[in-house]
Parts: sequence; structure tokens; C-alpha cells
Amino acid sequence: MKITETKLKGCFIIEPKIFEDERGYFFESFNSEEFNRALGMKIIFLQDNQSFSKKGVIRAIHYQIGSYAQAKLVRVINGTVLDVAVDLRINSPTYGEHISIELSAENKKQLFIPRGFGHGFSVLSETAELFYKCDNFYNKKSERGIIYNDVLIGIDWKIPESEVLVSEKDLALPLFRDL
Repeated sequence: MKITETKLKGCFIIEPKIFEDERGYFFESFNSEEFNRALGMKIIFLQDNQSFSKKGVIRAIHYQIGSYAQAKLVRVINGTVLDVAVDLRINSPTYGEHISIELSAENKKQLFIPRGFGHGFSVLSETAELFYKCDNFYNKKSERGIIYNDVLIGIDWKIPESEVLVSEKDLALPLFRDL
């Protein structure tokens, strides 16, 4: 497993070692011992989530605050998404900056997003299934978000605006400057 830290401290790209032959492939998608050793911290995942979305869907930048903040380990099991992490740690030198990476069933890459970050994605293939582990439980009262097209953050979702599909809930999210 290859684990590379991004320009956002604490945010990592994970690339599994894939064993392929004429029968198909095998890879270890998660190993807590190796994962925690590489990150230099102990992460215990408590909840697994899976979502299915159609092409053009953008799930805006979501996060939880306070004692319900979540770290996430994200991967795609079908299709391709542009996965985005935004640094929302006020004292961070990269506060307000983001990274984006294509995650797909083909490349099998994963993104680890630590607590204190927002997370969103856009669907680049006809459909996509996203699977992610969380180190904390969902809490509706702690849920927050940032609108997907915030100009201060400046995310290129790789989808023409005329093809974007966003929920009413996500369209009502605030701007980054109003956090």
C-alpha cells in the first residue's frame, strides 16, 4: 500500500497494491495496522456509508463540527468521481484551500480526509457508488456545509454548469466567508 500526504497536512492519498492475473484481481482495501502506522496516528472507524449518484451530481462540501467531527476514508466501488477535501482548520496554513482527486473503480485510489476538513464530490461517470468509512457517528445537529460553487474556494468540479445536479439542501448552504 502506498500512502502519500497531499499539500493539505493530514490528508492522504492511498494506493493499494493490486494483484492481477487472468482470473481477475485482489487487493487489500483496508488494514488498520498498516494504515495507522503510515499516518502516525490511531484512527478507529465506527461507521461505513455508501452512496449511489448519477452523472453530474455534485454533493457539496459537508462536515460535522465539535465532538461529532469526522475523519473519512473514501473510495469508489463503481464509476468515477472527483473527490474534494477542503481544509477548514482555522489555524492551518492551508485554511480554505482544497485538493481534488479522481477516485474510480479502475484506479482503486482512496482519500483519507481528517477531522477539520469538509468533503464533497462530483460524479464524472454515468453512475458512481462511493463507499467511505467514518471515525465518528453522524449527528444531524452538528452537520454543516458550504455551497458547491463558492468562488473563494474555487473548486473546478469538472462538470459543465448546465449539467450540474445539486440537491435543494445543498443549494441552500452558506458561503465559505459566512462560516
